[in-house]
Amino acid sequence: MKLLLKEDVENVGSVGDEVEVKDGFGRNFLIPSGKAILATPRNLKAFTHQKNVVKAKYRKFKNAAEETASKISSISCEFVKKVGDTGKLFGSVTSQDIADSMSKQGVDIDKRKIQLKEPIKALGDFTASYKVHPEVTAEIKIKVTKEEEPKTEEKTAEEKE
Repeated sequence: MKLLLKEDVENVGSVGDEVEVKDGFGRNFLIPSGKAILATPRNLKAFTHQKNVVKAKYRKFKNAAEETASKISSISCEFVKKVGDTGKLFGSVTSQDIADSMSKQGVDIDKRKIQLKEPIKALGDFTASYKVHPEVTAEIKIKVTKEEEPKTEEKTAEEKE
């Protein structure tokens, strides 16, 4: 019996495959459970049309994701943080900080999709990945600089007199 699979079936095939199975397996399990339909010329044509529609939507979504990725990659996030004597940050730059900085620059992103290789706890230039689409990843440039301490003028005993 020839069938078209509507979803992945282990040891049989994946979505959209035209498979040959034993009559009992197809009639008693695959068709009643909605995992497959008969491979008639009419069903083949309808299935092919549906597959093309899904592919077109997928391409459109991927193109939109590539545009978003290029916009994200063109933006750089700068952070000014307090630093200790050893050059370590007090705290760290988090994905929430990056998402807030991006939204201030006009690009709203989801902080959960930002992938930091390791927490940013030092001064310097870093990059983070942002997964826009399963096949499209954008690079976010991050620069962490030292906060300048305000100069306090301390008057010595001689200057006061």
